[in-house]
Amino acid sequence: MTKGANVGLSALSENAASVRVGLGWSSERGDGDADVSVLLLDEKGKVRSDTDFFFYNNPTADDGSVQLLGKTPTDSGNEDRISLDLSAVAPDVAQIIVAASRDEGERFGDLDGLRLTVCDGVGEDLLGFSIDDAAAESAFVFGEFYRRNDEWKFRAIGQGYDTGLAGLATDFGIDVDDAAEVPEAPEALEVLEALEVPSVPEAAAPAERTAAADAATAPGADTGAGAGTGAGTGAAAFGALATATIPAQAAPPARRPRTARKKVTLPKLVKKSLAENDAWRQARLFPVPSLKSDRERETRATSVLLSVMAQVPEFGRRLMAGFGAPAGRMETFTEVSLPHGEVRKRPDGVIRVERAGKLWTALVETKTNGNALKDQQVQDYMDIAARRGYEAVITLGNDVALEGTPLVDVKVDGRRKHKVVLRHLSWAEVAHQAQLLIRHEGVGNAAHAWLLQELLHYLQHENSGCHGFQNMGPAWVPVRKGIDDETLCQGDARAVEVVESWERLVRQVCLRLGGELGQKVLPVQRVRRSTDSRARREAQADALCREGRLDAELRIEGAPGTQGILAISADLRTGKVRTSVEIPAPEQGYPLAWAKRLIRQLADAPADLHVQTLLAGEGDGPRGTLERLRPEPADLLPRGDGQISGFRLSLFKGMGSTRGTAETGFIRSVDEVVDRFYAAVVVPLGRAPERAASRSR
Repeated sequence: MTKGANVGLSALSENAASVRVGLGWSSERGDGDADVSVLLLDEKGKVRSDTDFFFYNNPTADDGSVQLLGKTPTDSGNEDRISLDLSAVAPDVAQIIVAASRDEGERFGDLDGLRLTVCDGVGEDLLGFSIDDAAAESAFVFGEFYRRNDEWKFRAIGQGYDTGLAGLATDFGIDVDDAAEVPEAPEALEVLEALEVPSVPEAAAPAERTAAADAATAPGADTGAGAGTGAGTGAAAFGALATATIPAQAAPPARRPRTARKKVTLPKLVKKSLAENDAWRQARLFPVPSLKSDRERETRATSVLLSVMAQVPEFGRRLMAGFGAPAGRMETFTEVSLPHGEVRKRPDGVIRVERAGKLWTALVETKTNGNALKDQQVQDYMDIAARRGYEAVITLGNDVALEGTPLVDVKVDGRRKHKVVLRHLSWAEVAHQAQLLIRHEGVGNAAHAWLLQELLHYLQHENSGCHGFQNMGPAWVPVRKGIDDETLCQGDARAVEVVESWERLVRQVCLRLGGELGQKVLPVQRVRRSTDSRARREAQADALCREGRLDAELRIEGAPGTQGILAISADLRTGKVRTSVEIPAPEQGYPLAWAKRLIRQLADAPADLHVQTLLAGEGDGPRGTLERLRPEPADLLPRGDGQISGFRLSLFKGMGSTRGTAETGFIRSVDEVVDRFYAAVVVPLGRAPERAASRSR
């Protein structure tokens, strides 16, 4: 579409009652990002109240008509996705505005490939709109959905605001606090604080957090967060990580609580146990130790997950919105028998959502314990769904899906009028969404929070088989051996398989870390949009053959004291995994003061942490371990007139020798080094350094 053009959605698809909107961009530097927002407007073009403004701190409408699904990694960056259930939109809403904003003085002209896409309820692409004239704007209205004669249409707008999110919000009637002074180029965070919008639980005043914690107490609640969605690793390092990395903000001045919503999160502090000794085990809603076979694990995992989805509306809608499900009453079933030719098939589960008398149905096929999906089994379910008029087939397993690399080989009959969407959901994503809701965003009541905690405990139990991606694949050992004896050649298909496994592992690390922190954590892709995924992975495989190293970068929103980029490098030649961050040099002060302050901030960091000085335009400067630099911070200063641009902090760990998640496994070693580095190095960077009580000068 071109700017200003409009089109009726019913003319594009018969499944347009529910649509998914994607906003995408890319950056060759890898640091480009923006935050999406949605506004519901009345006939006058204004919000009915401030609750009609949806953004990352207010991601879901109570009626389910709007759900911000968050960012999803793509081959050329990431895409922010929004689910709109147009059939659930209130009658007095005439327009739905889709916008995005940037902060910290950044502009949309610095991003490449600004694009909006819309697909229907079965995942078929309906339209796309590219913005090619972005410049100094810090906020953009990409497009709008609007009603005309009981039909929804879409208009491509592409209007920018150099006054940022505040200017955009004011235009549509959002009430900005009178006491808030809006700067000429405001940061998004400052603007959102000025608006009357709900805060995430961790950003609430201490008294509010205490009240929420008291309200969340439920019988049998287990408040230990565990190790996230990975293979149960790094739990010790993350004991109190979320509270350490997201400091409580001071209580704001009294304001009218127009958009305050009561949300319940579970308390982070572990309550004292009433057990006489450690041998007493707490009763669990979903017991796990009795599971003995893969079939038992699959059956139990499916039933546990589907039952919690049906009982906790926020959780069920969150997982299903990305598959095109409407926001309605959900019921779930297991072991349903359906005819298929002369035989009957039993999918592991069925999900049905009813909205306004219409049914949306998905078949579920589950795998646990690293078992692979079977092509023919999924093909049978796709055929059954198409014949019966069902909307989706959802595969659920330990693996993580990648663009351009399908997990199953399924043929779709293009002659069928009814379309069925095939989507994959990893156990890591399930645990990630549960963690976000009960630890950071909150759910409707204490019982729902407790149910999600029980689900999370089940998924993280070593016997559940739901630990996420846990096997680097059959090519891992031959590729490592080939690199070690220098016989691995460029173009080897096995190297591409290892690169794909590495990409899956990195995405899972992002999910696990993001769930623990309540922050967006995404892999960085320093490429332009429309880059071919296969070609990119082949180029990375050739680099692996030449250099013997797997590299990745994670962008962590709000990482204290850093530029938000955490680098991971697995050197298969030396057998070590390296994690590192770069810290920019302060704008004021003297180099020696910078070095001393950095060493004081890292007072509790591991002694084997490597610290390196970065020089502007001259490469690397002096380096040393923290143990050696603590008594002599001046050793970080370069000789001569070299200008310090920053410092690089790196931590090394021996790499696991096997391909899986065992104690000696590679995946476990990556999880552990990331956890340790973030907790022991990145977190202290956000704290003010402590000066010695007395020091000779």
